Amino acid sequence: MDGKLFDSELKVMNILWKEGDVEARHIAQMLEAEIGWNVNTTYTLIKRCIKKGAIERREPRFLCHALIPREAVQEAETNELINKIYDGSADKLFSALLGRKKLSAEQIKKLRQIVGELE
Repeated sequence: MDGKLFDSELKVMNILWKEGDVEARHIAQMLEAEIGWNVNTTYTLIKRCIKKGAIERREPRFLCHALIPREAVQEAETNELINKIYDGSADKLFSALLGRKKLSAEQIKKLRQIVGELE
């Protein structure tokens, strides 16, 4: 992919990740209903995502296909957050997240499982 996806472009990608390949018209209808964007705004964002290599346009009827998985974007965004805010330290991010609220026993169990898988 060529460049970072902005929040507005991620709204387009989220639809593709949830629904799979859909027509640009469908994306525009969904974002008009959810956010109030007009069709031209959505088509501009779709074209930007195509230019960045995040979406492929297929015919007929301007079918949009996500070229990058959600997990790849989540990983890149998380790494950027860790580097920008937490000096590249994942444990500082983890500590900040855990310090914000009381966790349930189930959440603690899940976190232990995740940490165990990393060891």
